Amino acid sequence: MLDHEPLSVAAEAGQILPLYILEPCLWNQPDVSYRHYIHLRHYLSQLEAMFERKRCKLIIKVGDALTILRSLVSKHNIERIYSHHETWNKFTRNRDKTIREWVAENSVDWIECQQNGVVKNLKCRDGWSTLWHNYMRKKIYEVPKKIHGISEDSDKLPSPQDLNLEFDGFKPNRDFGTTEPEIVLKSFLHERGENYQREMSGPLLSEKSCSRLSTHIAYGTISIRTIFQKTEEQAQKNKGLFGSTKRNWQASYNSFQKRLRWHCHFIQKLEDLKSIEWKNIHPVYNKLKRETSHSKNFERWMRGETGFPFVDACMRSLISTGWINFRMRAMLVSFASYNLWIDWRPTSLYLANLFSDYEPGIHYSQVQMQSGTTGINTIRIYNPIKQGLEHDPQGKFIKKWVPELRDIPVANIHTPWETPELLGNYPKPIVDEKRSRVSASSRIYELKNLKTARYQAEAIWKKIGSRRTSENDYLKSKKKHAVLQKEFEF
Repeated sequence: MLDHEPLSVAAEAGQILPLYILEPCLWNQPDVSYRHYIHLRHYLSQLEAMFERKRCKLIIKVGDALTILRSLVSKHNIERIYSHHETWNKFTRNRDKTIREWVAENSVDWIECQQNGVVKNLKCRDGWSTLWHNYMRKKIYEVPKKIHGISEDSDKLPSPQDLNLEFDGFKPNRDFGTTEPEIVLKSFLHERGENYQREMSGPLLSEKSCSRLSTHIAYGTISIRTIFQKTEEQAQKNKGLFGSTKRNWQASYNSFQKRLRWHCHFIQKLEDLKSIEWKNIHPVYNKLKRETSHSKNFERWMRGETGFPFVDACMRSLISTGWINFRMRAMLVSFASYNLWIDWRPTSLYLANLFSDYEPGIHYSQVQMQSGTTGINTIRIYNPIKQGLEHDPQGKFIKKWVPELRDIPVANIHTPWETPELLGNYPKPIVDEKRSRVSASSRIYELKNLKTARYQAEAIWKKIGSRRTSENDYLKSKKKHAVLQKEFEF
């Protein structure tokens, strides 16, 4: 485990009690799932092994975080708690708020170290990119050479069943539990990532050409800073290459570095605007009145039985593996939000449970962006037929995950309803793709083009917008509309 500032600083100060608290109440939240817990248990076992190599013991406690901290602080006369600052879901924010109040009242110092490029108590997004780069170039914290631990008993980890976590279809691949993040990163930077920029959108090609580090990043087994510095280091070494190989590698490194920054950019949105998790970013879209119940169409989307082969293949792949590339995630959300006209809140919870790399800040920001409710992003409505033709032209991905269509000719694999005699048990499309897309576009743009919506978008952009976007896109007028801005509550 590299780059863990709280551990390094605490170990340097003297005896420590390395602690992980398993909170059953957290695992009862609607956005966590069986597969998340399977990953957690695996990574905890790796962490335990690391401490054993240092002749120390990771203490695991099960229960309410504040109750456990109270007990340990009293028992061991602890004066200082070290941790990373966490930007996660509503439950963890409320828990941290309670703990902050308790440590303040009991003269216990809580040192919260910056974990990635997300800045705590950021007053303005201006200059955030510079702060991000400055942080990424700071030193990487090595695992302490010596760790002097305090003796304390550990609790036994509960089973998934103990936490009421039911099997959700996740089937770990052969590499699950054996591949270290440093090995995954090395293989990406030296071998797999040469065509990353060109192949990251295809569902089959991206399985190897994408970094496949997102789950490791989500669970903290490798830091964004480590990845950033290793990528820069390898990019410098590859400058000696010639021809197309050099161009491919440099383009891929540049594209990958941008996405590392985007990772923190989206989590920063949740840090600055907590309501992203449950509330439309732009209030004008409260008028959309999308479907919120578990309708038949919603359930068929959840199962990958929409009658659109590329959509269904992506969903079934995700259910089984816990991962799919960014473009396909966007298409799944787009199809649900626009073609099926389902509200992003129930779909986001369902997908949160499926993504092994679930990260609330990225997840809710992206789901709202792909659902057209931010007010500051381009409206993108993905045509699933067009996406399939572009990214799976031979239908190999479709036939892998939708075996009902194995006998459909390649010419019809993306529109199998054109050969009804070969459909078998595969369903016909649940909606008219073009009609539903046009209808959704009309309703979204009707609200987006309102003057009041544009004025409110200015306030949103100032709060959470990327500064790589021109401010002129939102400042259409020099006049300030104070009354309208007051109506928008962050």
